[in-house]
Amino acid sequence: MRLPSTVVLTLTDAVFRQMLAHAYDGLPDEACGMFAGGYGSDRVEVFYPMTNSAHSQKVYVLDGHEQLSVERAADEAGLSILGVMHSHTHTTAYPSPTDVADAAAADPLGVYFFVIVSLKHPEPALRAYKMLDGAITEHLVEVV
Repeated sequence: MRLPSTVVLTLTDAVFRQMLAHAYDGLPDEACGMFAGGYGSDRVEVFYPMTNSAHSQKVYVLDGHEQLSVERAADEAGLSILGVMHSHTHTTAYPSPTDVADAAAADPLGVYFFVIVSLKHPEPALRAYKMLDGAITEHLVEVV
């Protein structure tokens, strides 16, 4: 396992709470969404909850129409999409092989953060990663 990167993904307290709430709201299925911040920033300003079109407890699929709407909304707000959030309902907040494969397809340059919220234990866990060519790098998360 690699040590966390020195790059810190910063979430506002409101975004952090929205991600956790969306994960719970999605039960029993995985929940998903995208998040955005200023161009060149690692600070998340807005979370966009989305539909898991797979309707599955084991995988998530972002709805394509919603994704276009989210990207347009972020652009109109002068923000850049920084990554994707999804929940794990019964496993830890670590990327599964499916998550790694999906990240490679959706983000071949490895620029997105992938936030995973685990609901495996009574206390939810939120962790962030970047993935490139099968390599998983964890990034510290700060809530402000």
